[in-house]
Amino acid sequence: MFTAAQSILAANNPGRPDPGEVLVADDLVWPDRPSIGCPASPLLAGELARRGVRAARGHLHVETADTVALRAVFPAAEHEAGLGVAVTGSPALTEQVCGAMAACLAVAGTARTVLLAAPRSFCAGVERAVEIVERLLARRGGLIFVRKQIVHNAHVVADLEDRGAVFVDELDQVPRGATVVFSAHGVSPAVRAHAARRRLDVIDATCPLVTKVHAEAKRFAAAGHTVLLIGHAGHEEVEGTLGEAPERTVLVQSAEDARTVRVPDPRRVSYLTQTTLSVDETAEVLDVLRRRFPALRGPASDDICYATTNRQDALRGIAAAADLVLVVGSRNSSNSMRLVELARKQGTPAQLIDDAAGIRTDWLAGVRTIGLTAGASAPPRLVDDVIAALGGLGPLTVEERETTRETVHFTLPRKVRR
Repeated sequence: MFTAAQSILAANNPGRPDPGEVLVADDLVWPDRPSIGCPASPLLAGELARRGVRAARGHLHVETADTVALRAVFPAAEHEAGLGVAVTGSPALTEQVCGAMAACLAVAGTARTVLLAAPRSFCAGVERAVEIVERLLARRGGLIFVRKQIVHNAHVVADLEDRGAVFVDELDQVPRGATVVFSAHGVSPAVRAHAARRRLDVIDATCPLVTKVHAEAKRFAAAGHTVLLIGHAGHEEVEGTLGEAPERTVLVQSAEDARTVRVPDPRRVSYLTQTTLSVDETAEVLDVLRRRFPALRGPASDDICYATTNRQDALRGIAAAADLVLVVGSRNSSNSMRLVELARKQGTPAQLIDDAAGIRTDWLAGVRTIGLTAGASAPPRLVDDVIAALGGLGPLTVEERETTRETVHFTLPRKVRR
């Protein structure tokens, strides 16, 4: 069991928020005994944010003074863990802070198990794309422009922006002659032609597995086939592939689309897929297409990439044993969304979170076993942060369940090799 106490924050120390502000404790500091860490502080900060309360993070000095503070200490993953918050301001603000603290304490002190899926997080294509931008920033100086998000993860993009990368939606936003990186999702021939007209120094970070799909689209179209591209409208990878042979390519988004799509010659029809789709849903679409078009041809090897397949297989192995599945990834990440859908189809509640602050405490009520994974564009450190935050709420056991070990590595473009 944990014990909670109401305390006062020292008036003249750095652990005191300014009037009208809120401070969430990263650790609780006493003048006469060792401080206690607060690993679950991101969860408390997230609860406050969802209540419209912005909070700073830092040391919370537990001493007598004029600022209301709430703190708790309880057994956690390895040692005692703390949870604390201080507020100066209106009674309404204080009430919101108390509510957020109460929500966290309501799920604290419970022993939990995390079933950690492996493989998870970065794939070889994402690692390659991020390293390309990092090397350019380190070696070239000046502005490095990136068309679209280099990979679909908010933390990756924000980190590279902090280091000097400039992300743009259109090439017209890039000065003539400047360096521009094409994202891991690939681009259409029209975008490449536009870059050439503007005399841009192009560094191509397209995942080689996406490049493979583009080559297949050109080959099938050149053979006079109608290409049925299974994928999601508006996704950058799909837009790039459609652009290879727009007059011969038809987008198929679902089994319903597969039942109604029409082609000029049923004897000359092929299919390709977006690399980040649900394996099970894609199989359903292909079953329909094969029944309708017995002559349907496909790629020599699956277009759904190894990383997408591996992460789905790994999650499938733990979802049924979990009370809740957490998937670390951004909402525009197709492969991350597919992981959430997979868990829910197995009957397990599942939530997509950008980071530890995205965990709602009400999700944890009554939960003893949590399945945890991350999409292929989510940095591994975000998973570590989630584990640390959960461990800050009470005793935590982590069991990694590995289904396969990935050894794939993609070579960097010649322009950025040392």
